Amino acid sequence: MPTISVKRELLFQALGRSYTDEEFDELCFEFGLELDEITSEKDIISKEKGEEKAKGASDVVLYKIDVPANRYDLLCLEGLVRGLQVFKERINIPRFEKIIPAEGEGQRLIITEQTAQIRPHAVAAVLRNITFTKDRYDSFIDLQEKLHQNICRKRALVAIGTHDLDTITGPFTFTAKAPSEIKFKPLNQSQEYTASQIMDLYRTDSHLRHYLHLIENKPRYPVIYDSNGVVLSMPPIINGDHTKITLNTRNVFIECTGTDITKAKIVLDVIVTMFSEYCEKPFTVEAVEVVCPKGKTHIYPELAYRTEKVKPEYINKKVGISETPSSLAKLLTRMCLKSHVTGNGNHLEIEIPPTRADIIHACDIVEDAAIAYGYNNIQMVIPKTYTIANQLPLNKLTELLRLDLAAAGFTEALTFALCSQEDLADKLGMDISATNAVLIANPKTAEFQVARTTLVPGLLKTIAANRKMPLPLKLFEISDIVVKDPNTDVGARNYRHLCAIYYNKSPGFEIIHGLLDRVMQVLEVPPNEENGYTIKAAEGTAFFPGRCAEVFAKGQSIGKLGVVHPDVITKFELTMPCSVLEINIEPFL
Repeated sequence: MPTISVKRELLFQALGRSYTDEEFDELCFEFGLELDEITSEKDIISKEKGEEKAKGASDVVLYKIDVPANRYDLLCLEGLVRGLQVFKERINIPRFEKIIPAEGEGQRLIITEQTAQIRPHAVAAVLRNITFTKDRYDSFIDLQEKLHQNICRKRALVAIGTHDLDTITGPFTFTAKAPSEIKFKPLNQSQEYTASQIMDLYRTDSHLRHYLHLIENKPRYPVIYDSNGVVLSMPPIINGDHTKITLNTRNVFIECTGTDITKAKIVLDVIVTMFSEYCEKPFTVEAVEVVCPKGKTHIYPELAYRTEKVKPEYINKKVGISETPSSLAKLLTRMCLKSHVTGNGNHLEIEIPPTRADIIHACDIVEDAAIAYGYNNIQMVIPKTYTIANQLPLNKLTELLRLDLAAAGFTEALTFALCSQEDLADKLGMDISATNAVLIANPKTAEFQVARTTLVPGLLKTIAANRKMPLPLKLFEISDIVVKDPNTDVGARNYRHLCAIYYNKSPGFEIIHGLLDRVMQVLEVPPNEENGYTIKAAEGTAFFPGRCAEVFAKGQSIGKLGVVHPDVITKFELTMPCSVLEINIEPFL
């Protein structure tokens, strides 16, 4: 959940009245937000870096407000104030207007085919005759950063560039070139660098280094030029210093490039709707013509309004209230969703503004109606159906077995459900294709590449991490494993396994065998072939030849036990022999 910081004095000034901290906390709750913390810049620095570093910092009171992750229109002071004012019915919902310049007078952004493999999409708009103050400028920059971290997914999906239009000349070209061919002065730098040098320059930058990986291994880097060859930006890394926005900037050119055109359009709509109120003609945005590689043209921003129809009884039923259609329309209008009753009162027609990209389905409208009504105002009722909760049989069996294994002198371990391919297959002497494992499509680290199909690697790694502890080491785990299963809707299935391991100067096969007998005893499974359990000699790549047995119960194979192969022990960086037992406990339910 994103958190925005706003100056209390500035907020109250914009709202046109003052609140006590308690009153504003209550207002936030009514609006579906949470006042997380009341602090100051000095307090923040003092907590993070100590009182010495905090000397000279501002004492201005800051409100830290938690905003729902999908409410992009509340990520800045302007959107927050507008939302609260409409909610309190102090102002009407503003109407945003897209101004399309006369032919030949507007701005154009031309996308070349070279961008196709890197960042193929771009949208743009112009804010004309805007007036910045220091606080407005800070809010403008802060909104871009909030959007970058949120909907833009740290610039991976969308990167925002804002430029002083009076310093450049259109039409603009969005293309991609070899790093050695791109040269310009980056924002707030004193000299020109090539793109390769820029990547080296920001490799140690605490802020920008996190975005370098997005393009650094590409043969071409994306770049935007004006008609005179001036570089506007090299998305998603840095803007050019030539087009830097200042407090004196009057016309702002906004471009959003990315890999997701839908997200790019949403981001552009959010920025222009939040700050068009500072234009000479409030809530107006100048459109830009974007020309795609194949010649097709689009006009941005879209600033699209759409209507949805919802039955009043549907809202009442879902929320648990009994409001009239006109009352529900008023509630939704307070949430910036202009509504009115249509027909014979059978439907509500709701207008979704371009600021509310979070409204996708009817349930989103219901949620806003519930917030406006007030969750605390919804009357509590006793459920019509009485139910008694009960533990899942599999979890109940698991808990009982845990107690008995602990009583047998074994210590419980809890290991990761994900592991590396090396741990799951290579170290156990198997091929990864033979494990039937579920592979992660985009693993963040080499440690978490696949879902485990056995609990053995996790326990062996636990022992390796505790080699210096007194011997013997006796560990167990009862957890889920995952295997591919094309017959299920998700293509995989979980099984609850019990795994125990004994690590000492001698293998201790008899101890592990004894533990199996004890588990079967508490499960009331006798040691016979007809209706009990048996063990039969078997082989396994992870086990010492001639020291492995397969366990059969309930007419099926449920697992194996045996002495771990010396090669496996060595690969897990262990020095002493060990025995292991692993069985599936689900057949005993």
